[in-house]
Amino acid sequence: MQILIIEDDTQTAKFIQNGLQESGFVVDHEADGEKGLAQAMTNQYDALVIDRMLPSLDGLAIIEQLRGRGFNVPILILSALGDVDQRVEGLKAGGDDYLVKPYAFSELLARLQSLVRRTQPSQEVNQLQVHDLKMDLLKRKVTRGNDVIDLQPKEFILLETLMRNAGEVITRTMLLEKVWDYNFDPQTNVIDVHISRIRAKIDKDYDVALLKTIRGAGYILAAPEYDANSQQK
Repeated sequence: MQILIIEDDTQTAKFIQNGLQESGFVVDHEADGEKGLAQAMTNQYDALVIDRMLPSLDGLAIIEQLRGRGFNVPILILSALGDVDQRVEGLKAGGDDYLVKPYAFSELLARLQSLVRRTQPSQEVNQLQVHDLKMDLLKRKVTRGNDVIDLQPKEFILLETLMRNAGEVITRTMLLEKVWDYNFDPQTNVIDVHISRIRAKIDKDYDVALLKTIRGAGYILAAPEYDANSQQK
């Protein structure tokens, strides 16, 4: 899932960004209100985390403009302004939830996950499966046959991307954009390293290999009947 944080406090933003990335999210950050609004309208996000007090354009004004233009993305408001009237004001402006500073990251994460589930029920897919490889997105559990596969957060979201596009070739650039961000050098070996780790976990001890490398193209996760004209290795 992709999240945009609009927060002008660098330390707070970094704390949230690191925590969400460790939990498997792809995260963008803007410190300026007007730039954050432009980012939110330009890219497709699963949720926004917006501070109320921002330079150039405050958080409530961002929310009102997004709602006025038909953007229904879930929005979690962060603010040190926490009395009842201020919280009501934030929700009336179009926020879906309101979290008062200071807060525990575990609560922020739980509220964010709840918002996405609650506001996008028709788009939610809880289970993915390719052959005997299964992924439970709610429990964040991966199994192959009767074996539980232990994945790191980035490995999980990388495998999720491949499973959501099962049977299709996914390029390195597509994986960089979906799993990391646009700032990575396309020549980096981060994809190769993570693919190698995933392959060792889901294929090494099994008779049927599911994760294949397509020379000059990218990667594909496919059931045994897939045939790439002998291009896989």
